[in-house]
Amino acid sequence: MPDPEDAAEQIAGLLDGIVRRQRRASREGFGESVTHGQFRVLRTLHRADRLLRLSELAALLDIVPRSATSVVDDLETAGLVARQPDPYDRRATLVYLTPDGLKILSTLREKRRDVMAGQLARLTADEQQTLAALLQRLAEE
Repeated sequence: MPDPEDAAEQIAGLLDGIVRRQRRASREGFGESVTHGQFRVLRTLHRADRLLRLSELAALLDIVPRSATSVVDDLETAGLVARQPDPYDRRATLVYLTPDGLKILSTLREKRRDVMAGQLARLTADEQQTLAALLQRLAEE
């Protein structure tokens, strides 16, 4: 019977490799212009479906506000997000996706989906369903 610690290490390594491969492939054509952290910000802003305060964005990303500010600074410089003052709180700033940000997010998601579809093509439909169910169980908190 395999040692549970060895199985955990093996699974962690396999998952890390799959994620790295997917990130690398989804960035093709963008070079290093959009990091994984920046992708998370774009995705979070899109999912929010409203303007977010920087503090809200940081909380949703589970990062410190200063880190969120740095990532937003870079994305704003690239024209992918924009800021505007919060009309209800002069101390706060709201962040939102620009049309260019939405376009890049859509392209990155499509590439990511294509890469995963290519990897999943090696599995039968039943295996894909089993894998999805197992990953869902592991993802639950």
